[in-house]
Amino acid sequence: MSTPGDRVDGRPVDISPPPVEVVTADVARALAEDLGDGDVTAALLPDVRDTAYLICKEPAVICGRPWFDACHRALDPEVAIAWHIAEGDRVRAGTVIATLEGRARALVSAERASLNFLQTLSGTATATADFVAAVERTGAAILDTRKTIPGLRVAQKYAVRVGGGVNHRMGLFDAVMLKENHVRAAGSLTAAIRNARAAQPSLPLIVEVETLDQLDEALREGCERILIDDFDTAARREAVRRANGRIPLEVSGGVDLDTVRAIAEDGVECISIGGLTKHVRAIDLSLKLGRRS
Repeated sequence: MSTPGDRVDGRPVDISPPPVEVVTADVARALAEDLGDGDVTAALLPDVRDTAYLICKEPAVICGRPWFDACHRALDPEVAIAWHIAEGDRVRAGTVIATLEGRARALVSAERASLNFLQTLSGTATATADFVAAVERTGAAILDTRKTIPGLRVAQKYAVRVGGGVNHRMGLFDAVMLKENHVRAAGSLTAAIRNARAAQPSLPLIVEVETLDQLDEALREGCERILIDDFDTAARREAVRRANGRIPLEVSGGVDLDTVRAIAEDGVECISIGGLTKHVRAIDLSLKLGRRS
């Protein structure tokens, strides 16, 4: 789980891509899904070297270069890809962001899979960057959730980091998160926290609270972060007052670009937004054979 605060100019320090084996596996699944026994349409083209250019048709933060490159190199190891922008750059509509030279059939066969990765991850990075910009200079970090496209969690969480956000837990294995079911089973929030600490003493503990009384319990028992669930504005501000910076507070649910600034200005340290990875609007990209006139 990333730590909110490790940021330079509003962006995380580490936006290194996932391990090569993760990218390779993602790409292998995508190509197998698209190509099946072979691309019968690309087979109609002469198998000669050709050029192509990649254009972004709308303003966006570009993310997904490792997956784009891997798609093309899987089908043509000798393809030459020249990127004209860096990963995480914000570009204008109409920008040619890369040029390619390789076998025509391979360029066409890899086109859809490579664009699917790039448009999806750029969509997540762009949405994240918009939220990060909206809370600039408040001290609040924008977090993702586990509401990701199945099989693409690592990729989408990478895109959140590229957009300037911070990763919440990766899955159900790297942090303990207590909710109402745990409180119900243990009999109280205090008992649930103590049970969690005894069972998983080395893992970060996140506690969801539904009332200010539960907030006081969590503050007394201690944890790494407290999620204040469905608090109205007055209760949220009171929670910030009571916490007084001792334990970071997180707000989740019902957050959009119209409301996020006010929530951040109330003094919470973290705002998690499922829509960064769940409500993905793909960026409009196009790969064209030939040279742009």
